[in-house]
Amino acid sequence: MFLPRMTILPSSLLFLLVSSIMAANEPAGCKIRITDKGLNMLKFETQRFVEEELSNISMPEMKGTEGRFQYTITNVKITKLNLTAELQFIPDVGLLFDVQNSSISLSFHRQILYWFFYDTGNINAAAEGVNINTAVSLIRDDEGRLKINNITCDAKISKMRAKFSGTLGKVYDFLATFLTTGMRFLLNKQICPALNNAALVHVNSMLETIPVRTEVDQYIGIDYSLVDDPIVTSRSLDMNFRGMFFDLSDPNSTLVNYAVDPVIREYDRMVYLALSEYFFDSGLYSYYRAGIFQMHVVNEKMPKDLEMLLKTTYFGSILILNPALVDAPMSLQIAVNAPPKTSIKTSGATVVMTAIVKVMVLPPGLPPVQLSSMTMETKFHAKVSIKGKRLSIRADLRRFKIFSNQSALESLALIPLQAPLKTMLQMSVVPLINNWTKRGVRIPLADGVDFIEEVVEYHNGFILIGANLHFSKGLREMITGSNQTEP
Repeated sequence: MFLPRMTILPSSLLFLLVSSIMAANEPAGCKIRITDKGLNMLKFETQRFVEEELSNISMPEMKGTEGRFQYTITNVKITKLNLTAELQFIPDVGLLFDVQNSSISLSFHRQILYWFFYDTGNINAAAEGVNINTAVSLIRDDEGRLKINNITCDAKISKMRAKFSGTLGKVYDFLATFLTTGMRFLLNKQICPALNNAALVHVNSMLETIPVRTEVDQYIGIDYSLVDDPIVTSRSLDMNFRGMFFDLSDPNSTLVNYAVDPVIREYDRMVYLALSEYFFDSGLYSYYRAGIFQMHVVNEKMPKDLEMLLKTTYFGSILILNPALVDAPMSLQIAVNAPPKTSIKTSGATVVMTAIVKVMVLPPGLPPVQLSSMTMETKFHAKVSIKGKRLSIRADLRRFKIFSNQSALESLALIPLQAPLKTMLQMSVVPLINNWTKRGVRIPLADGVDFIEEVVEYHNGFILIGANLHFSKGLREMITGSNQTEP
């Protein structure tokens, strides 16, 4: 009696388990790897940014009494930083910014009362043996964006020396130990809060400028959300993005990703971008859903020799319909009838597209009359390139075939149309496609960072682009300009 219920329960649990595994292992359409070579370039920008942050540290006023001395220390400024830093990956965590055996120069203003003597002047100090160990944890947030989740910081200053100036400078030298001890304590307490604020507020605000779900043009958008937390090893930071285009008018209608998962094995360049067949197929699918793969070749768009050939081919059909239509203009209605499909192999990338071509005669003042319907099969070679942070594609027609939807006999009659129709596509349609796609789509990089010296490689099922990085802006400029992102 209870056997059916016991059978259903494991089946339900199995379904939930499989569903959860599929959700957790969502394939990536786009992957980016930043190698230790890329991190080494980032180190210089990070060090400069840290130096700027530490230079802006605000130190509190020091006031007190020591023996017969009454002192006030104000206007504390960091005048120079000499940091020796390393930036490296922490496996399974994030990044480590490590400063060792460095120095910080400071200047104070003093006001000292000793008995009846009042003296003011400047104090030049140097903090030596400065060690700052800052670990940054990277995660995927709820929106699928890369984010600094946590920061652990430990700062230590081994010693601090101070040199007094002014008429009683040498008399006050014995105060140096007392004052520098207090100043060293205060400076120690200021370093980590400054870096915490820089990472959690300023750097995260910059990361928010990287597009996650954004419009590409008036028809489609792209989803660059991370599908899982970044993967950090001792040599690289790997980020797996959804890499999925969608129709703006129906964003919930998307293509399921069954493509080969891109694999990045290289470490020679600063950065690698891997794009699967799904990345391109989802874009073609979204454009197809948006209804833009349609074209009406008529009037000035119709080559005269092609129109004459169409009239010759369908002369008999026109006479049967109405002899008066012999002089009426002709047109072609071309509509892609299925989402185009991308194929990426080591030999290159191709796109296969099929369309229905209707041959129409246009009687003056009357509705168009269909003379025939044929299927057009095309195969394009797609050359992928990247400039800055925009990915673009250039298409080249490689194969063209038409056949009748009515009969094999009519297909034979269409043979003379093959060459002129192919020429029409090459001279009219393909340039329109290339002009449309040359603007490209932005890849998920922050403003101020671009790809240079890129090399495109074709693998079975995906494209791999290796490149070096160029910073057109400093990290500070990238952060302050975070509200003025590129389209």
